[in-house]
Amino acid sequence: MPETPPFRLGTRRSPLAMAQAHEARARLCAALGWDEAQVELVPVVASGDKIQDRPLADIGGKALWTRELDIWLAEGKIDAAVHSMKDVETIRPAEIVIAAILPRADKADVLLGATSLSAIPQGARVGTSAPRRAAQLLNARPDLEVVGIRGNVATRMAKLQAGEADATFLAAAGLARLGEDSIGTRLDPEEWLPAPAQAAIGIECRANDEGAKELLSAINHRPSAEEVLAERALLEGLGGTCHSPIAALTRRDGDRLHMTAAIYSPDGAIRIAREATFAPGDCDAARNLARELLAEAPEHVAAHFGGVA
Repeated sequence: MPETPPFRLGTRRSPLAMAQAHEARARLCAALGWDEAQVELVPVVASGDKIQDRPLADIGGKALWTRELDIWLAEGKIDAAVHSMKDVETIRPAEIVIAAILPRADKADVLLGATSLSAIPQGARVGTSAPRRAAQLLNARPDLEVVGIRGNVATRMAKLQAGEADATFLAAAGLARLGEDSIGTRLDPEEWLPAPAQAAIGIECRANDEGAKELLSAINHRPSAEEVLAERALLEGLGGTCHSPIAALTRRDGDRLHMTAAIYSPDGAIRIAREATFAPGDCDAARNLARELLAEAPEHVAAHFGGVA
């Protein structure tokens, strides 16, 4: 055992969350020259994992993924917490800071149950509880029926097998991290925009814990962090919630970032999309893009967002 107390890394207990925590530990130990025994994984069952029968937006939103780990951080039970960044609320407690973003994986969604969106049979039932996926699907295929489906990767695949839906979506990054990247059809993220911060693993710690911040800075992947912070600034500008259908893709354009963002009416009938190119770290540019989207949106669409046009 190490002579000093191990660095305690909190994580949700789901298989995907544990895979992400193992990746975070491996990267931290490799960067610092540590033995893996010097980083202890501390799992917690999050509220979002306990409640599987209702859409996330109806039972408390993204806070259900972070609440328990936030409490453990505040109480000093863990030194840092590993999160899927797309599940982390845009506005975080002042006592907590994002200390590292790991290298971002494939941002795309994967379609299960059909070889393409156009190949989904007329009138089929597509399972998703994500407003973005539902609205984007109905925008492309208004003939389809959206049915609510939640749960981890294995649960959703089982529900598909059981006939609760004819097709569904999963994140390519999550499947890859679970060794399931051979299933489904990858959707081109340029055409089927992903969720903001999709495929990014983030690590948070206490804002006043200078030691933890310094350690975690060793595994912060700056290009990924720049993309994720820009997309979170877009969310902030839109006032996005778990009810808001928002999609965004950020890619490098030389030494600048190019962001494509879209907002939808929940039924998919209206899609508003705009693009912007700006310097990394210019979060105001992402917020301005949000304002442009809201300014173009009809009032009944803008009502689903908390930002100010």
